[in-house]
Amino acid sequence: MFKQRKVGIVGTGHVGSHCALSLMLQGVCDELVLVDIDEAKSQSQAFDCMDTASFLPHRVKVKKGTYQDLGKVDIVVISVGTIDNVSKNRLSELEGSLKIINSFVPEIMASGFKGYFVVITNPVDIVTYYVQKLSGLPHNHVIGTGTGLDSARLCRVLSNELNIDARSIQAYMLGEHGDSQMAVFSQVSINGFSLESFLKNTGKKLDYNKVETTVTKAGWDIYSGKKSTEFGIACVCTDIIRAVYSDEKKVMACSGYLEGHYGENGLYIGVPAIIGKNGVEKVLELELNEKEQDKFSETLEIIKKHIKIGEKAFK
Repeated sequence: MFKQRKVGIVGTGHVGSHCALSLMLQGVCDELVLVDIDEAKSQSQAFDCMDTASFLPHRVKVKKGTYQDLGKVDIVVISVGTIDNVSKNRLSELEGSLKIINSFVPEIMASGFKGYFVVITNPVDIVTYYVQKLSGLPHNHVIGTGTGLDSARLCRVLSNELNIDARSIQAYMLGEHGDSQMAVFSQVSINGFSLESFLKNTGKKLDYNKVETTVTKAGWDIYSGKKSTEFGIACVCTDIIRAVYSDEKKVMACSGYLEGHYGENGLYIGVPAIIGKNGVEKVLELELNEKEQDKFSETLEIIKKHIKIGEKAFK
C-alpha cells in the first residue's frame, strides 16, 4: 500500500491557514491535521480548506485534530504566537513564544511523533533551538524557516532595482530572521554573473545599504499595510516540506544548526543548506568578505544572547 503524506499544523491563524492552503494548492501532501487552542477556528479552517479541495486536481483530506493526533503525521509545522507590533522587534516575542511551545511540544512527543518539525514561530532561530531541545529529535529534523523568506525578499528588491526577473537571481540573507540579518552581496549570482560583473555589464548602479535596509524592514512594511504577513512564508514552509518529501536536495536558506560552520557551534541561524529526505542534510558555508563576516559575527552574538535569555523560560 502506498504511504500517505501527512502534515500537521499547530496554530491556524493567518500563517498556519495559508501554509495549509499552499500545501494543498501545490499538491505536497495527502492529509492535513489542523490543531489550535481555539478549536472552533481549527474546525472552521478545516471546513474552508475542504471546500477548496473540490477544485483541485488532486485529493487532499483536511481535518481538525489534537496534539495526540500528531503522533501519526510525518511533519509538524509550528506557526503559533502573536506579533509585537509595538516594538516591531521579533526578539521581543521570545518569552511568550517559548511558553507556548513548552506547553505542547512535549505533548506531541508523548504521542509518539518521530518526524520533522518545521518552525515558523518568531523569533524563529531561537524558537527552533528550543523546539529541538524539547523534542530531543536530531538537529537535522528540526528546521526553522530562518532567512528563507528574507532571501526571497532580497531577490525581489534586487529584481526591482536591476529590472530583471527575480528567478534569475540567487542571493542570500544570513543571520537572525530579524533586525540584524545581513545580505551577502559578494556571493549574489545572476545566472552565473556576479553582482559586480552584472553592474559593469549593464552600467547600472546599486545602493547596497538601501537594498539591505529595505529587505530587513520588508516584513514590518507589509504588516503595517495589512496587519499580517502570510503568503510568502507559507510558500517557504511548502518548499521545505516538498524538499523533504521529494528528497529534492534543494539548496535554500533556513535556520540550520551550526556544528563548526562559520566557526560556531550549538545554535540555529539563517544559512543556506541542502534539504532532502533527511531534513537539513548539510549546512553550506558562503565565503564572506571582511565586512560581511563582521556583520555575521554581530548577528551570531545576538542569537547567543537570546538563547541565554530563553533559558529563563524553562527554569
